[in-house]
Amino acid sequence: REKIHERCKNICPPKDTFDRTLLHTHDKSRTDLEQVPKIFMKPDFALDDSLTFNSVLPWSHFNTAGGKGNRDAASSKLLQEKLSHYLDIVEVNIAHQISLRSEAFFHAMTSQHELQDYLKKTSQAVKMLRDKIAQIDKVMCEGSLHILRLALTRNNCVKVYNKLKLMATVHQTQPTVQVLLSTSEFVGALDLIATTQEVLQQELQGIHSFRHLGSQLCELEKLIDKMMIAEFSTYSHSDLNRPLEDDCQVLEECVINKVSQIEEIDTDVVMKLADQMRMLNFPQWFDLLKDIFSKFKIFLQRVKATLNIIHNVVLSVLDKNQRTRELEEISQQKNAAKDNSLDTEVAYLIHEGMFISDAFSEGELTPIVVDASSQRNASPNSEPCSSDSVSEPECTTDSSSSKEQTSSSATPGGVDIIVSEDMKLTDLELGKLANNIQELLYSASDICHDRAVKFLMSRAKDGFLEKLNSTEFITLSRLMETFILETEQICGRKSTSLLGALQSQANKFVNRFHEERKTKLSLLLDNERWKQADVPAEFQDLVDSISDGKIALPEKKSGATEERKPAEVLIVEGQQYAVVGTVLLLIRIILEYCQCVDNIPSVTTDMLTRLSDLLKYFNSRSCQLVLGAGALQVVGLKTITTKNLALSSRCLQLIVHYIPVIRAHFEARLPPKQYNMLRHFDHITKDYHDHIAEISAKLVAIMDSLFDKLLSKYEVKAPVPSACFRNICKQMAKMHEAIFDLLPEEQTQMLFLRINTSYKLHLKKQLSHLNVINDGGPQNGLVTADVAFYTGNLQALKGLKDLDLNMAEIWEQKR
Repeated sequence: REKIHERCKNICPPKDTFDRTLLHTHDKSRTDLEQVPKIFMKPDFALDDSLTFNSVLPWSHFNTAGGKGNRDAASSKLLQEKLSHYLDIVEVNIAHQISLRSEAFFHAMTSQHELQDYLKKTSQAVKMLRDKIAQIDKVMCEGSLHILRLALTRNNCVKVYNKLKLMATVHQTQPTVQVLLSTSEFVGALDLIATTQEVLQQELQGIHSFRHLGSQLCELEKLIDKMMIAEFSTYSHSDLNRPLEDDCQVLEECVINKVSQIEEIDTDVVMKLADQMRMLNFPQWFDLLKDIFSKFKIFLQRVKATLNIIHNVVLSVLDKNQRTRELEEISQQKNAAKDNSLDTEVAYLIHEGMFISDAFSEGELTPIVVDASSQRNASPNSEPCSSDSVSEPECTTDSSSSKEQTSSSATPGGVDIIVSEDMKLTDLELGKLANNIQELLYSASDICHDRAVKFLMSRAKDGFLEKLNSTEFITLSRLMETFILETEQICGRKSTSLLGALQSQANKFVNRFHEERKTKLSLLLDNERWKQADVPAEFQDLVDSISDGKIALPEKKSGATEERKPAEVLIVEGQQYAVVGTVLLLIRIILEYCQCVDNIPSVTTDMLTRLSDLLKYFNSRSCQLVLGAGALQVVGLKTITTKNLALSSRCLQLIVHYIPVIRAHFEARLPPKQYNMLRHFDHITKDYHDHIAEISAKLVAIMDSLFDKLLSKYEVKAPVPSACFRNICKQMAKMHEAIFDLLPEEQTQMLFLRINTSYKLHLKKQLSHLNVINDGGPQNGLVTADVAFYTGNLQALKGLKDLDLNMAEIWEQKR
């Protein structure tokens, strides 16, 4: 190729001629390229762009409508030739550019040939190197590596053999455990299972043939658990079911005995015991509940006594372990360790899958297998067992003799603990054991409470408990609270199930308690005619008891109260309150809420909410009836008088007077974190004060309307006093007569000051309208006489003598 290229170079013209030709050709090519539209040279040229497509191929050339087919065909052919011409120009220029770079193409070919020569030499060198490495491997490495592989294979075979031996041993675990269980050697079986589980998890992990063995061993553990529970349950059952009294047993005999004593219950007709129990009235059922609680307490005391014996054994062993460790530390430097083989007697107890031993050794801290025939025995010289711990003759039997040296420690119950060297649990395990013993007592308490809840709910199915009156429910609540407290003292922890049931029933009681009293208050208000009521002596005693600083319903005094006549007003801390009958009963209802909180402290927050609702209801309903004139339709009043309004205001003031006392009562019984609930009383106080202010404003508005009506017709002329002022004074006297005996004197004065202000404004307005000024003229004299008449009459009314009326400002000051 290179020779051909050299030959072509000889044929080519001289360099200067070539350059001139090349320059001419370049200019010509440039001119040709300028003919090609710029759109084809754009780097983002794409026919899928609609604008580009329409520019290159205009659709106007292809429109055949309107008989222009021949012309369009010619135009399309011309467009095709134009595009072909552009293509030829571009191809010629590309060929020219390639010819200009021919030298570079041949130079690249030359470099390629040299590279192929280098690769050939490299391949030969690599082949020689591989031959040499193969010879070195054959002579120096293969033999040594073969020896190493054989050694590794031998080691692997040994490991496999040992693993197979271990697997064969583990494979015999289940039959061995079955043999141990057949002889009731529970500890040995558990120890073997634990060891096998450890081997499976560590050395035989991932062995496919043993994938089910772990779960099978767990099932065996559960089986052992059940077997030990059954043995312990048999002992516990026989012990705990001893008669609580000479003629009474645990379980349902207590209920059966009570039901059988009631002659009104036909046990042949009512078959189920629960149905028979529901036929008891409250006193009978309450006595039964007291009897059940009493039996539960005896039962818990017996459980506690039994567990105390076990707990004392554990504590004795812990103490002996401590002393043993101290002795071992002293003797460790003098004597070698000696193996002691001891015959021991151990009884095993169970709770939640953990075995518990009554006796432990002084030596190694590992449990051993105990013969199932060994029982808990006491020495012939030991004291008799407690009646609360063991009830059968098993309590006093001879202990097996020890063949070797043994050590013993005395428990608080007087029974010696004989401890083998191989039978000690760790202090951690003993600590867990002591905790589990306490948990057993907690569980017994919880069970008693659960059974009590079941008994309570069984009686509550027909709404029996919700129908109890306040006294009966309080008696029941106190009995249950006493039982909860006594069981807490026995067990050291409060069980919550019975407390929760009591709280649930208390909530229902509170709801019924509140609904009854709210309904009662609603009926009283709907029938209230808003007239002053006489105050019976018992209600005066009621408020007097509150004045002593205690909120409680006083006991009714038979005979003495009936002889005392009712009073016209209620005396509260020296102040007189004229009230309606509804408010007297409302005060008693409020005290019932407060007393209920004392009797059932757990309902304090609910009672506070309900009492707030009751007070709000009274305020809103009384406002509707009096200020809103609802009493006209409800009880048929002809009109709402000023006396009705004043009486309503005074009733509200009485309730406001007692709100701080009620607040203090609840505050003393609320936990600190719930003090924010006391804000309800602040809101209620504000609402009541607003209501009282609205009533006062209504009384002023009544007189304001009267002044507007009368003074707008006032004319300054004889006679003096004028009919207008006579009428005004008459109406003021009626207003005073209506409210003076109902409202305190200071309130009456404040009210008449406001009324007088309204009067002055209307009089001033009318004088201004009549253009009467303070000029000493005849009209001024007439007005002065009328005003003096008004002032004299007003100050003549009781309690208004010193009232400052200041009538001078009614005049328009003009010069």
